[in-house]
Amino acid sequence: MKLVEIIRGQHTDDETVAKAFDYVQSIGKIPIVVNDSRGFFTSRVFGTFVMEGAAMLGEGIPAAAIENAGVQCGMPVGPLAVLDETALSLSVHVMEQTMADMQAEGKTYTPTPGQVLVAEMVKKHHRSGRAAGAGFYEYPTEKGAKKQLWSGLKALYEKEQAWDIQDLKDRLLYRQAVETARCLSENVLTSVHDANIGSIFGIGFPAWTGGAMQFIYGMGMDVFETRCAALAKKYGAGFVLSDAVKASIRKFEPVY
Repeated sequence: MKLVEIIRGQHTDDETVAKAFDYVQSIGKIPIVVNDSRGFFTSRVFGTFVMEGAAMLGEGIPAAAIENAGVQCGMPVGPLAVLDETALSLSVHVMEQTMADMQAEGKTYTPTPGQVLVAEMVKKHHRSGRAAGAGFYEYPTEKGAKKQLWSGLKALYEKEQAWDIQDLKDRLLYRQAVETARCLSENVLTSVHDANIGSIFGIGFPAWTGGAMQFIYGMGMDVFETRCAALAKKYGAGFVLSDAVKASIRKFEPVY
């Protein structure tokens, strides 16, 4: 991976950040600087991509359609394949740790529909990902054999219903763009440059967009807000743009 995410803590001084930045460049990598926060930037945003895919599966959308939508919109691979590669069990661990940490802070955390489905895959169906030989995909042991989507997904989750491929593609991209904008609004990110570079080289956000924030600016704020509102109405709070996020997007909008 070309990207290195340099995490700036509350007491990290500028000299330390500069030395880390120079070192990352000296080893041929691309640095971005991110303020310390749960999930930082790349993991937080990438998590929305894979969990949106898992949520789609829970809604009854065919797994193959979800995976194809991911590739068609420009991501390197589909969200279910990524979950297998990174381990479903790891996602469950992150969810449970987040719940415990929030509880310790006197807060509550409600798992997303995607997280609920992944936990079910691990705990009920004993499918933890590629390393375990079984996840959303089957991994044959025969030499040269290709992985295939697990046939059990169809019986467990798929429903006879109409679905729109454009909605699937938009959900996967817009969900990441919204979360990136939230990171900018919350000062996890401090520049559009880091958002765009980090999303392309750290997450695999489609290069044709110019990055997650440029994806927004390229279509125009009015168009982006309108589409987000439509997606939020159909698919939930992950697509909601708060007033603070809208203001932050407009504040950083580049002048051409």
